[in-house]
Formats: sequence, structure tokens, C-alpha cells
Amino acid sequence: MTEGPSLPPTSAPGIRIALVATGGGVLGALTALAAGAASGMTGPELGDLAILFGVGLLATSATVVIADRLLARATLRRRLLGVALASALAALANLAALAGLMLVDGHDTLLIALLLVYSLGVGAGTALALTRPSARAIEEAVEAQRRDLITAVSHDLRTPLASLRAMIEAVDDGVVDDPPTIRAYAGEMRRSVGALSDLVDDLFELIQLDAASLDSERSATLDEVLGAALAACGSTATEKGLHLETHLDGASGTRCSPRLGRVLQNLLQNAIRHTPADGTVVVEARSAAGALELSVSDSGEGIPPEALPHVFDPFWRGDLSRADDGSGLGLTLAKRIVESLGGRIEVESAPAAGSRFAILLPERR
Repeated sequence: MTEGPSLPPTSAPGIRIALVATGGGVLGALTALAAGAASGMTGPELGDLAILFGVGLLATSATVVIADRLLARATLRRRLLGVALASALAALANLAALAGLMLVDGHDTLLIALLLVYSLGVGAGTALALTRPSARAIEEAVEAQRRDLITAVSHDLRTPLASLRAMIEAVDDGVVDDPPTIRAYAGEMRRSVGALSDLVDDLFELIQLDAASLDSERSATLDEVLGAALAACGSTATEKGLHLETHLDGASGTRCSPRLGRVLQNLLQNAIRHTPADGTVVVEARSAAGALELSVSDSGEGIPPEALPHVFDPFWRGDLSRADDGSGLGLTLAKRIVESLGGRIEVESAPAAGSRFAILLPERR
């Protein structure tokens, strides 16, 4: 039986893991001290108890940091087993530290430790037995997604690279030498390089998304982020003869993450790409009840109903919203950013009736 794919290394540093574990221990210690005070324990007794808890917390933190490093690249099933063993080691370390300070009889300490190991062993076995089917399903799903992503990225890299290679070889071998054709080839090369650059940029931003880092970013006004998105897409819309309209309904000064500009830019690019000449793309916004509501609508070709559930899938090419130019990650990236900001994004569409992407975000202070 295969162990399944290894999980990626934990993103939290060891110090953060130790702080989380210590925080839980401190909460338990404070609860125990409060219960002791309520039961009539004296100040010196509570002080001694606090010292004992402090020693136990140090043992817990050390165990957690070591376990975190050892399990950094473990499979899900091994990590579950490791969590159970780490819990047992933390409990035993606390028991040994407290017993040594309290001068408890060694025989009694051994009996308590054996009972503790037995109880934790039964619990770990039960947990592994109950979670094994779901763990295997998760591992298989992760592996399938990994294969699909690699296949899609390889395909999207191969197309512009093959085009570049063919044109470079044609010029280098002297197959084409007239200036008009060379200029046309240069334009196609620039387009292929641009496609590669967009794909790499989107992939990099997709894997770098972190909700914590987004929360710590400076805020901007909706007017600022929308202006940047329109500036990036305006020339393309003008060349195509499209009408861009904005209706902010008094929400222009609403604070939001600068990353929202990337979301709007991706949605606008998607709308422009799939709206015929003389069509209209509309951006609407309103702020109400501590939330920011946004939408990007177009009068384009629309999306078939059976394709709507897949619109935000990476590199999905089975529907019109993912065809033609583009990295294949624009809508995926938009969805990930919105979710990282604590919001949600939805799409409504029908063939030949246009599409509407709606975003709901908590207002940023």
C-alpha cells in the first residue's frame, strides 16, 4: 500500500507552533489556578503550582517544536500518527517534569505513565482507524490535482514556446528575410513572451497568497484600485470598441485591500475578451452593512450552464470563459484573492446573455 503524496512543508515557523501550544497550555494553567483559588488554596500553594505549570509548558513547547520539524514533509496518515505520538510525548514530558519537582514516588510515577501511554495508544488507534478512509481520499484528491496542474501548466507553456521556436528557426535559417514578415514575426514573438510572462506571474502570485499577509497590507480606496484596473484594461477595450461604465453608488471612498485591484483587472480582462465589438462592460459597487459589494457585468457571449461550476478551476478549457488568450489562471487567482480577504465571488451567466461576476467583501477599516 502506498503512503500517498507528501504534504508540503508547514508554512508556520517553529516559534509560531510553540507559541500556539504554549498558549493552550497557559489557558489550561490559568483555569487550573482559578479553580485552585476557588477551592481555598493559599497564595504560596498557588505560586508553587504556577512554577510547576511553567516547567510543564517548557517541556510541551520543546516537544511540539521537535515534532513539527520531524513531520514537516510527512504524509497525512503519518502526520496523524505523529500528532498522537507528540501528544503522548508532551504528556509524558510534563509528567516527568512535575513528578521530579514534586518528589513523587518513582513507582507511582511509572504506573501513571503506563496508564497514560495505554490511554493515548487506544485513542490514537481509534483516531487512525476512523480517519484512514478520509485521509486516503484526501491524499488521492491532492495527487490528482497535482497531476492535473502539472499537465495544464505544461500544455500552456508548450504552446507559446513552440511558436517562439518555430519563428526563431525560420528567421535563423533564412526561410524568411523580408522586413514585413520579420516585423510580423517579432509581433508574434512579443505576444508569446507576454503570454509566458503572464502565466509565470499568475502562478507565482497564486502560490504566494497568504491571508495573514493580506490582512497586514495597507488599505486603499475603491476608487484607487478600480482606477488602476481600468488603466490596465482601458486601451484594450478602446481598441475593441467596447464601452466601459462604472457605477460606484457612493462607495468610491470605501477602504479595501490593494489586491482587489488585481481581482477587478482579471475580471475586466475576462469580460473584454469575451464581449464583441460595440459591447458594454459595467462595474458596479455599493457599500452597505459593513460589506462591500462589487460586480463586473458584460454583454458578451455568456457561459453555458454546465460550465459554470468549473469557471474558477485552474486552466479549465472546457468553456468559453477559458478559451482564447490569457494564462488560464485569471479567474482562479481572482477567487483565491477574494477568499483570502474573507469574501466570496459568484458568477451568473447564460449563453448569448452575458455574464455577471459578483463579489462580496467585508469592509476594511
